[in-house]
Amino acid sequence: MRRNKLSTLIFVALSGFIFLSTACAQKPPLINLTGLAYVNEEKLAEQFTVLLNNEQNLVPLQDLDKSTIASVRFNHANDAIFDSLLNKYTKVKSFNALSYLTIGKLTDDLKLYNTVLLQITDVDLSNAQLLNFITMNDKLKKLVVVYWGSGAALSKLDPVTTPVIWCSRVTPVAAAYAAQAVFGGVAVTHKLEKSVSAKYTAGSGFLTAKTRLQYTVPEAAGMKAENLLAIDNIAREAIGDQATPGFVVLAAKDGKVIFNKAYGSHTYDKTQPDKITDIFDIASVTKISATTMEVMKLVEQGKLSLDSTVGSYLALAKPTNKNNIRVRELMLHQAGLISYIPFYERIKATDHSSDSSAAYPTKVADGYYMRKDYFKDVMWPQMLNSSLRTRGQYVYSDLSMYFMKEIVETVTATPLNVYVQDNFYNPLGMQTAGFLPRNRFSRDQIIPTENDTYFRRTLLTGYVHDQGAAMVGGVSGHAGLFASANDLAILYQMVLNGGTYGGIQYFKPETVKQFTTRQSNVSRRGLGFDMWDPEVSKHYPSAMASPQTYGHTGYTGTCIWVDPKTNLVYIFLSNRVYPKDSQLLVSRRIRPRIQDVFYEAIAKGL
Repeated sequence: MRRNKLSTLIFVALSGFIFLSTACAQKPPLINLTGLAYVNEEKLAEQFTVLLNNEQNLVPLQDLDKSTIASVRFNHANDAIFDSLLNKYTKVKSFNALSYLTIGKLTDDLKLYNTVLLQITDVDLSNAQLLNFITMNDKLKKLVVVYWGSGAALSKLDPVTTPVIWCSRVTPVAAAYAAQAVFGGVAVTHKLEKSVSAKYTAGSGFLTAKTRLQYTVPEAAGMKAENLLAIDNIAREAIGDQATPGFVVLAAKDGKVIFNKAYGSHTYDKTQPDKITDIFDIASVTKISATTMEVMKLVEQGKLSLDSTVGSYLALAKPTNKNNIRVRELMLHQAGLISYIPFYERIKATDHSSDSSAAYPTKVADGYYMRKDYFKDVMWPQMLNSSLRTRGQYVYSDLSMYFMKEIVETVTATPLNVYVQDNFYNPLGMQTAGFLPRNRFSRDQIIPTENDTYFRRTLLTGYVHDQGAAMVGGVSGHAGLFASANDLAILYQMVLNGGTYGGIQYFKPETVKQFTTRQSNVSRRGLGFDMWDPEVSKHYPSAMASPQTYGHTGYTGTCIWVDPKTNLVYIFLSNRVYPKDSQLLVSRRIRPRIQDVFYEAIAKGL
């Protein structure tokens, strides 16, 4: 029973603010250290961690989209913490070697994994079968040995050529540190100070750089955890007054996730608490997290020009008033397009069915299917023939990203959802991000949005809330993306880094700068990205955000804001539209008030 409890409370450890459950009261941590005590132990873990046998630069691990990773433990007491941290970076399957009668049976179960992380201790090094296991798998797979112990028996690993991460501190914090070192969440900064075997001599070892997010406590980024307690009070207000049944907040400062907490429940009946791993419909945050990301890449590659016209990419646009609209105008919301078209209001009885078939293949929700080619026959002509009223002025329009989706798919001959999954989400290690989450995840992991009583007539769980995006099958340029907070943190830390993450360059820094700085003379907008604005309601997005801040909000009650001045990534995910649309989250300014708590804590320091 104790093991099950540990695995359930898996990431309470690293901060008093990192929870899997809803309660604002703190729960017993896996790591009984907080604040500066944790930071000091983390520094000791760094000081006593070395990396050996890394001639092939296997550590930090890369090629996450091509890796199937297993973590194998023997007698390591802090395995739950180690495995928890591993799963922040990519999906890792845990195996308890002691539950196998023979090493051969364990090896057989690992046959579909091309990367194995082996947790060992001093006790394990006396196991001859273990050494045989290492020798065998060293030739078959990518193998990384992570060893906690005195080093007295390290000579037994002299024949091993696989990378060895050794930490002489056997503590929960050292387990967390080593897991992050595997993926580059922390750097390995020390070499052996003295010889421990004939092979591992003084001065040997390899240094690595920090290339991914670190998971730690607020004090590691110059803030006091106690100065973030105000977030709990705001959460009580928001949930108690039914602005939203629950939400998840994440903040990363200086490349360190220092706050990640879930509040409330999926619904007001409180039967299923929110978890930090839950998947949210992020609504218009799709515009920057999917469509704009692809646009950035295609512009950088010279495959798409911001100054080319819509008609130069879309033949059906040539005879319409959209022909001469430039891509730049679409990205700035200055093309003169109307804000939106309520497509669902024009659906006829013959346009949908309760069963799927060749005639009705497009799934909108459970028990609701649109007829074949409805987008091509009805929705797309409506958009192409819609009026242009305000060209050159800033009018926020969902239609702009419908057009951008058609353009980028024409350029790449690849569906938007496939392109971003293959080029961004999978390589970055984003485990839940993507369109059509019901194809990959259970309902229990997905936060519901609206109880739709006027269109789909069902509670929407895992089907996009936006009606137009739903009618095209859940994949659109303006909405349809689902993700967890941690996934979005990874994506936007990459952007904040200037386009680099995990040792891979996704964008050039100049591309990031071009899209995330103000590009309009008539609005605050960047290209795709929303920007800071001092003239909107007590400053936008929050009172203390810097003028360099960029990001976006989502109708379902979500936002992502990146502030290069303070190196802050702020993520807020909620389902304020459950069970029906409520404006309290907006009118109470829940998102910006929580954001400003982080700024205030930064200003106060330690």
